[in-house]
Amino acid sequence: MSKLTSAIKHGLVEMLPPTLYFLVALHVVVIVRALMTHGAGITLGTAATVTVAALVLGKSVLVANMLPFINRFPEKPLVWNVAWKALIYNLVALAVHYAERLHEFWQEAPGLAAANDALLAHINWAHYWAVQLLVLMLVVNYCVIAEVARVVGRERMKAMFFGPMSQAGLPAAAK
Repeated sequence: MSKLTSAIKHGLVEMLPPTLYFLVALHVVVIVRALMTHGAGITLGTAATVTVAALVLGKSVLVANMLPFINRFPEKPLVWNVAWKALIYNLVALAVHYAERLHEFWQEAPGLAAANDALLAHINWAHYWAVQLLVLMLVVNYCVIAEVARVVGRERMKAMFFGPMSQAGLPAAAK
């Protein structure tokens, strides 16, 4: 296997856990938003949009984890890195969520400034912050799981969840 193929495979394997997690988490967010806006005439993103967002988040987590400042407190108790990473990831999520709402208004407005003014005047802030709180909790959960996996190790984490692995990579009970 070439170095490029190996690097691509490694990147895809590393990207899989956050992508799957955010795929499920973002679908939960969309369902909650749909329930909150039922009957309000607000259109929501499709499953394809959520899937693309999960892929973007999965890749973003992979890239963010390569930044030197992201794992700022590796020797301190896990809560330090969890809080730090959750803060960074949530600031990005806050900006993306706002940009997503801004894009909706920009489609109808003559310019970006007009779209922002319309957004600020018409956004349902209770719904916006409800979604942000849900995303905050989902990101914190992801950070906790990722930090525990970092400290415990990938193989031990798999064994803790699925049982001891056989030589074929399957849980011993599945043989």
